[in-house]
Amino acid sequence: METSLKEHIAWKKSYACWLQYERITDNEWYENHSSLCRSIAVIGNSPILQSSLYELRQGIQSMLGEEPIVSDKTIDASIILGIYNDIDWQNYGIDTYKIDELNDEGYIIQSVNNGENESLLLLGKSDKAVLYATHHLLRMIQLGDSLKKIKIVESPKNQIRMLNQWDNMNASIERGYSGQSIFFEDNKITKNLARIKDYARLLSSVGINAISINNVNVWKVETKLITDEFLPDVAKIADIFRAYGIKTFLSINFASPIEIGQLDTADPLDSDVIKWWENKAKEIYQYIPDFGGFVVKADSEHRPGPFSYNRDHADGANLLGRALEPFGGLVIWRCFVYNCLQDWRNRSTDRARAAYDHFKPLDGKFLDNVILQVKNGPMDFQVREPVSPLFGALEKTNQMMEFQVTQEYTGQQKDLCYLVPQWKEVLEFDTYAKGEGSTVKNIVNGSLYKYKYSGICAVSNIGNDMNWTGHTLAQANLYGYGRLIWDPELASETIAEDWIRMTFGHDPVVIEIINNMLLESWPIYENYTAPLGIGWMVNIGHHYGPNIDGYEYSVWGTYHFADRDGIGVDRTIETGTGYANQYFSPNKEIYNSLNTCPDELLLFFHHVPYTHKLKSGETVIQHIYNTHFRGVEQVEELINNWNKLKDKIDEIRYVNVQERLNLQLENAKSWRDQINTYFYRKSGIADEKNRTIY
Repeated sequence: METSLKEHIAWKKSYACWLQYERITDNEWYENHSSLCRSIAVIGNSPILQSSLYELRQGIQSMLGEEPIVSDKTIDASIILGIYNDIDWQNYGIDTYKIDELNDEGYIIQSVNNGENESLLLLGKSDKAVLYATHHLLRMIQLGDSLKKIKIVESPKNQIRMLNQWDNMNASIERGYSGQSIFFEDNKITKNLARIKDYARLLSSVGINAISINNVNVWKVETKLITDEFLPDVAKIADIFRAYGIKTFLSINFASPIEIGQLDTADPLDSDVIKWWENKAKEIYQYIPDFGGFVVKADSEHRPGPFSYNRDHADGANLLGRALEPFGGLVIWRCFVYNCLQDWRNRSTDRARAAYDHFKPLDGKFLDNVILQVKNGPMDFQVREPVSPLFGALEKTNQMMEFQVTQEYTGQQKDLCYLVPQWKEVLEFDTYAKGEGSTVKNIVNGSLYKYKYSGICAVSNIGNDMNWTGHTLAQANLYGYGRLIWDPELASETIAEDWIRMTFGHDPVVIEIINNMLLESWPIYENYTAPLGIGWMVNIGHHYGPNIDGYEYSVWGTYHFADRDGIGVDRTIETGTGYANQYFSPNKEIYNSLNTCPDELLLFFHHVPYTHKLKSGETVIQHIYNTHFRGVEQVEELINNWNKLKDKIDEIRYVNVQERLNLQLENAKSWRDQINTYFYRKSGIADEKNRTIY
């Protein structure tokens, strides 16, 4: 019985992720703060305010052991929630300028005198902002922060903070590594709406405000999601997300007028097609009045699009934009468009160039409610690649960043890879689009070019596994993504430590070990996989594990050009594909020159001899050998460090991570031996340290 109870508690912790709200054991904190958590007054009423109240009551009761009293009277209330228009905030000493500097999702948490008592005022510019303030307060309680004499002013830095589910209606998830879909089963929408609510709670707690619930590759059944066969059930999902401040989007099939509309064309300039989409938009908004809009993958990887009718992307996107415009809907048009039927013999074709070549000439031709969604790099979520040159190149077109939380090319939630440091590096990159300081974070937040709509989205990493993410430590990527895009100034270390403390508690040994594991994990993964920015070298199709020549002669166009003398892709202006020319100066010149190109991207931009010396003094071939041997040793260190936590973490989560680390070690050994053997046989150059290479 005791073991069963322990298992139940462990599974509950695993499922709750960072919202476990463990009972506070710090007696001093409890004595100093419990009086601030005994009663709640909510001013106003809306589904989102009710969610705020629900979260606050549940969290406080769980952490302090007492359910707070709830009232609509502010007198004697220790926590007061409300929208600034509904509260006499001047009476609480709130500065006018503090209110003015908030955006619509911004809030103030401030200690105020309420009669003879000190209270906490959670004041939001909107009900959604009040919900975010609620989660902020709960996070402070979880972390044991002081609630005395506080004045916190917060607004999200990015307007759209979105997740893209790649879920299919047969319950599978494309690039999903955590079980089946929580949205779909047996080609229908799930009846398990409770789990979707729990997902909404997790997302709202880190500030996510938009979600598309189906795969960007829209197949036959999924095409019908915008019909009355499925819209009533989609509306139920939208109701759940709406109560947590999250707008619902759908990925759509550009050929829908043909597949479900009985038309013989999907030409975006055809009058019947235009009318069909107008009627379809009207129908959707009858079911979901605040529907977010469409996510579109068109003319990419065999998906239909405007190219079939000799139209361009602006024609296609604007067709949908006009249909959604009367209802305030958005079109999110993906820029992952390239020729996936390339000839490997043709060295002038370069997949990395494709997004820029397709969309830069169309800048300014898209409607105001169209947003171009650009992957962080020019290839496909590699462990290392340069920032896409499209960031900064589009002056007149709304733009948003696309990251990938699910670890398609970074270990698939078998291998540990904390991605927040990678995302921070991308956001901090200076494009020089309008001179120094034109960072990616200032482009995607809309400040550099004053976009009407902008933001960041990412491919989700959750499924119906009990712990949501397969690998327990992969929860840190979902949590970290939300926190980082809310505030890109947050440090990777801070995000990681907050997640650890809310997930595993406050034991300093646990915090230090897991924090170090997370922060070291991206460089470790890079060490034993693809070197110096070359990318790929993965198994075809599923993309896990090494296959150095897997895509070398492929129509998909991902090559490394390794021969007996050297390796790398010449993307220089003078002798290569000219890709380096897509960047603004001085990045253009830095990448174009062998002398100034950063070592970590060397092979992305240059074909060099194996004997080429890196800035570290190592030759390319010795760097390959050294990093791949070191990567395996580092994974062994991860395992040794995790083993130290055996008696400090419940068995369910301890074993989950231990099993994943053991899988990672086998993967790292496979990468080490295949990569080192391949390049030893190619180059004929021995390892200086005389280690075993096959």
